[in-house]
Amino acid sequence: MPNLDLPTPPTFESIESERLHRQQRLAAAFRLFARYGFDEGVAGHITVRDPEFTDCFWVNPFGMYFGQIRVSDLVLVNHKGEVVKGNRPVNTAAFAIHSRIHQARPDVNAAAHAHSLYGKAWSTLGRLLDPLTQDACAFYEDHALFDDYTGVVLETGEGDRIAATLGEKKAIILRNHGLLTVGHSVDETAWWFVAMDRCCHAQLMAEAAGKPVLIDPDTARLTHSQVGSHHIGWFSFQSLYDMIVRQEPDLLE
Repeated sequence: MPNLDLPTPPTFESIESERLHRQQRLAAAFRLFARYGFDEGVAGHITVRDPEFTDCFWVNPFGMYFGQIRVSDLVLVNHKGEVVKGNRPVNTAAFAIHSRIHQARPDVNAAAHAHSLYGKAWSTLGRLLDPLTQDACAFYEDHALFDDYTGVVLETGEGDRIAATLGEKKAIILRNHGLLTVGHSVDETAWWFVAMDRCCHAQLMAEAAGKPVLIDPDTARLTHSQVGSHHIGWFSFQSLYDMIVRQEPDLLE
């Protein structure tokens, strides 16, 4: 990308301030997912690693509507699936998937999975996204396909297989299930999920209308370097965070 002097992720003077920052971003991400219609009953979860207890992660309480989640509602879960802070249960699938991704990817601080409409529709095709648009190039050669649906993920062994298929990429399509994205921050992770669901929508529409023209591989790789970095993912989320906090400030409680 050209040198645009973009803002950079914050640094922190204490573990406590970094923890609060991650929790606030997590609560905001849930509110935004509700706005985008990514909620589907009790399905879906976003996690963020605790900055001090790095084998633990914060997650939404099972069965709570995304659009009502506040910082104080978040639950801290350890590597055994035990709730160590909070008084509400955790989605078994959230632990089975996210715990294994966090373990396999020390660079990943956050992961997001939801049953979004276009993501789950695209997942039924058992295909990777094509580089049809500039936005889709953010995922070019940077997402995977888990081509084996076996039901609700309740065992960590299944989470291990998903993590292995994800590899070092930023996103994975879970066939007949939906999308999952990861990143260095909640900000980046949530943005990639929003962007990927929209790319699924765009490709479904394009293929319904005709035969789309693909961006050539060299140009797609160049564009990926311009729009698919950790920094751009983080930066793209900032205006959404500002909007949702201004409109729903109770999420910070």
